Amino acid sequence: MVPVRRRITTGEPAVTERDNDVVDPLGRLRAPTDPACDVFLTGTVFLDIIFTGLDSAPVRGTESWARGMGSSPGGVANMATALARLGLRTSLAAAFGDDHYGEYCWDALEQGEGIDLSLSRTIAGWHSPVTVSMAYEGERTMISHGHAAPPADVDPGADLDPGADGGLGIDPPVGAPLACPPHSRAAVASLVPGQPEDWVARAARSGARVFADVGWDDTGRWDLAALPDLEHCEAFLPNAAEAMRYTRTDCPRAAARALADKVRYAVVTLGSEGAYAVDGATGEIAEVPAIQVAALDPTGAGDVFVAGFVTGTLAGWPLADRLAFAGLTAALSVQEFGGSLSAPTWGEIAAWWQQAQRCDGQDPAALRARYAFLERLLPVPARPWALRRAVPTIGFRPARAS
Repeated sequence: MVPVRRRITTGEPAVTERDNDVVDPLGRLRAPTDPACDVFLTGTVFLDIIFTGLDSAPVRGTESWARGMGSSPGGVANMATALARLGLRTSLAAAFGDDHYGEYCWDALEQGEGIDLSLSRTIAGWHSPVTVSMAYEGERTMISHGHAAPPADVDPGADLDPGADGGLGIDPPVGAPLACPPHSRAAVASLVPGQPEDWVARAARSGARVFADVGWDDTGRWDLAALPDLEHCEAFLPNAAEAMRYTRTDCPRAAARALADKVRYAVVTLGSEGAYAVDGATGEIAEVPAIQVAALDPTGAGDVFVAGFVTGTLAGWPLADRLAFAGLTAALSVQEFGGSLSAPTWGEIAAWWQQAQRCDGQDPAALRARYAFLERLLPVPARPWALRRAVPTIGFRPARAS
């Protein structure tokens, strides 16, 4: 039976114009025999509740008031949204609860962002994973709760939400089990030490270009052998700390060169210094500085960076242009809050480009040299910089016209 969905009304839509539809970065490459899906990914969708405007970290035994709050789909939804807003046809396989949170996240992704959820499923009686994120001092602290999604063949009437000591405990929730990934140009995998995913090898064998990121290794071993799926990946995009630990080096650039022996593209993000990449096939090296912005919430910036790099790679751009574009999209994202809803559209990238060339303190010649490749891609911006997004919050009804 197909579940009946009740639309959850938010205050306003996050983006009122689908300006990303104006740009198809792969338009000149598309052919009738191409797969319908550009990028496939799977993982856990969280409902993110984000508090901003905190002057400092919460103090034990006190009450802190945030000046801003919003909610949005999070987890793997961050990257799925970023890919979709950059014009890539995105397919997501994930588990959704049949609670209001799950319905909100499903509608936001499918109806709001045009993401294909045909491989996703709604689970009766399973509550959606939730993350509360607090942004302050350019960083964020997160608290999450969720239970592992049951296998697809579990009795829908079974108790799927035991308490903290009820069997599933606080194990990290997982996405929908995947029998076979769809035929796609690319796939994005989040590698977990000691937990290979069969679908990654199958996707690579079917011709998908696999891009991988990785999280912190809680085991402390930092062993590349514990990431067997890396052999199926074309690109690996860890941050500097992760890259140095995995390669036993004390320099992120040396770490990238070492990782280039394992994958075609080793890309290491350097935080405020930008990003560094090595093409293991040709030996090409690229380094691009970060764009300095006033950061409101860094949640999801790494996901947006990966989405930007995937877009540039599939479009066939030079390595340095891919890094510059990925860094730009990540920089635009941290100026808004919420991991998925902060991902920029092409219209917002165009508005930034128009404004950046007029800003005092900018070197127009240097700026144009670095981002000249955008000129042939960008639409004419329909709105001035800087856009402030509407903040969707579950539970509000649209205001009635007076």
